[in-house]
Parts: sequence; C-alpha cells; structure tokens
Amino acid sequence: MADILIDMFQGGLASLADYMAAHVLTCLVPAFFIAGAIAVFISRQAVLKYFGSDVKKYISYAVASVSGTILAVCSCTILPLFAGIYKRGAGIGPATAFLYSGPAINVLAIVYTGQALGYDLGLARAVAAISMASVVGLIMSSLFDAPLNATSKGKKPGKEGRASSSADAGSGKDDSAPGISIDEPLRPALVVPLFFIFMVLILVIGASTIDWLIRLPVVLVLIAGVIVLLIKHFDRDEVTEWGYETWDLTKKIFPVLLIGAFIVGVIAVVLPPETFRPYLGDNSIIACFLGSVIGTLLYIPTLLEVPIIGSTFGYTSGMMAGGPALSLLLAGPAVSLPSLVVLQRIMGTKKTTAFALVVVLTSTIAGFVYGNLFT
Repeated sequence: MADILIDMFQGGLASLADYMAAHVLTCLVPAFFIAGAIAVFISRQAVLKYFGSDVKKYISYAVASVSGTILAVCSCTILPLFAGIYKRGAGIGPATAFLYSGPAINVLAIVYTGQALGYDLGLARAVAAISMASVVGLIMSSLFDAPLNATSKGKKPGKEGRASSSADAGSGKDDSAPGISIDEPLRPALVVPLFFIFMVLILVIGASTIDWLIRLPVVLVLIAGVIVLLIKHFDRDEVTEWGYETWDLTKKIFPVLLIGAFIVGVIAVVLPPETFRPYLGDNSIIACFLGSVIGTLLYIPTLLEVPIIGSTFGYTSGMMAGGPALSLLLAGPAVSLPSLVVLQRIMGTKKTTAFALVVVLTSTIAGFVYGNLFT
C-alpha cells in the first residue's frame, strides 16, 4: 500500500514538473500578460467589433475560428486570453469558438500530427478543427443567446451568469469605465496594435520549437520593444493597472492548473491509459465517444497528444483506430478537467457543462465520419 502511494505521489510530482517545465515560462507567463493587457488597453467596442453578439456571424466566427493558427497555445494558455475577451463583452458564440480554436487549431500540433501519425490524420484534424470551432460557437449561441456580460442589459449575474472580472473584484473599475481604446487620440493609432503584435510574437516564438540560440535573442528584442512602447506611450497608472489585471488572473487560474496537472499524474499511475486500448480499436460510435471523453478528462499539453496517441494508445501500431484517434485529437487540446474547473469559475456551471458536452458530441461525430469514410 505504501509503495502504491509513493508511486502515485511521484507520478503527480513528475506530471507537475513536466507541466512547469513545458508551459509556465514560455506559454502561461506571456498569455497572462496578454490577457491583462486586453482588459486594460482594448476597449469594449474594439472587442465587440469582431466578437460582439451583434456582429455579422460570418465575420465574428471567421475571426474566432482561425485564431488558433495565430496563437500556438494549449487549453491552459487560452483560458486567460478567453477571460480577457469575456470580460470585455464578447458574444458567447464567438467567444467559445475562440476558446475552442485557440488550442485546437495549433499549426505546430497539426504539422506534428501529420509527420508523426500520417498526413491523412493531420489534414483531417486541421479541417475538422476549423469547422468545429464555428459549430461549437453556433451551438453555444443558440443555447445562450444573451451576451456574456448580461449586466450590460440590466441583468444581474447569478451563479450561471457572468463571473466577476478581475477588475470588478479588486480595482473598483466597472465595465462601463472608458478604458483605453485603440482609436482614442491618447497616443498614435498604431501603438496599441504594435504592442499586441510584440506580445503575441513573444508568446508564439517563445513557445515554438526553434532552437533557443535563435529564440532567446528574438524574444529579448521583442521584450525590449514592449518596454520602449510602455515608456514612451503609456502612463504609470495604465502600466500599474495592467500589472494588477495580470496578477489577478494569475492567482485565480494558475493554482487550479497546477493542482490539475498533479492529479492527472496520480491518475496515470492508478489507471494508466493502456486500460482503454481494448475499447478504441475500431471506428464505432462508442469508440469515438470514448476517445472524446478521454480527451476531455485528461490534461494533455499541446504537442504531447501526438506521442500519447501514437505510443500510449497504440495508434502507430494499429491498436487504436483512426476515428477515436481523431476524436481524442479534437477534444483533448480544447478541453481538460482542470480547464473545465477554471471555466466554471469564469462563466458558470451551465455554460461550462454545455461547452464540454458540445465539444464531446462534435468530436465524436467528426471521428466517426472520418473513421468510417476516410480510413
């Protein structure tokens, strides 16, 4: 018994260490700073231009569905970015399409999938993920038609309503505050867009697989560019508020992610993924559903899902069929048990449950279609 407990503890620590090494510095830190900047430096009107519930659907969903090709992030990293958009009043449909597409349409992961698991599966993952982002958003919009910030229409948020934002909770700033808009004449028009371009590049390049001898100088130059912009074009109060927003999001989300990573490591010792191999060997609807459920419950960092499916579940050796493999590839990066816990704190139980069920359902259907028609 003692040996089992020790193994479980060591498995949890190993999972936590891998998570910290792979994600904290290069992914989460830049993502939290970007989310804080969204809350402070971009006005509600600027966000609603593309993600508002009144925007033409072909614009909002097109932007949301391809956002993952720009940000190479995983389900944990997209959470603070989603929270930043959420608090600025984005419509539930485009916001959840963005929430899904961020980790699901990761260019690096899709290319890696093609190289390691076959280009047919890689192409299927790319096409299905882009399509599913819009489908997920449209379904969520049909279920919850009101904008996420229900308070803007005079409704008081309940347990299922809009979670209080970091600014609302601590700084006393309400959602009607003027904020800093990208088109306000307080600074040159291109300053804020350039600021965000630098921040996104820091995230994308820092999280890439480029050799550190190349990555580090580039990231340092981008950081220097951000510092120059802050000194020349932003006042002290704005920078302070940015720091507060970033810290408030970090202390709200980061501990949950760490606990989730540890628990996943413990579960892997008690119930290794090999247990599910006999149930994933065909393209039946049940096998694809199980693949979706496994992907939804497990925390699978971006890129790690490829070797897990190829080796642990035995796809490359023929022990796992193509349908459930695609279902897991679609559900795994988009949601996880730790991310769902965080999402519940952000947008409530009903919306979080619906989002998880929609991802499972669409992933199951996509895997079933692929497995039976294209393999």
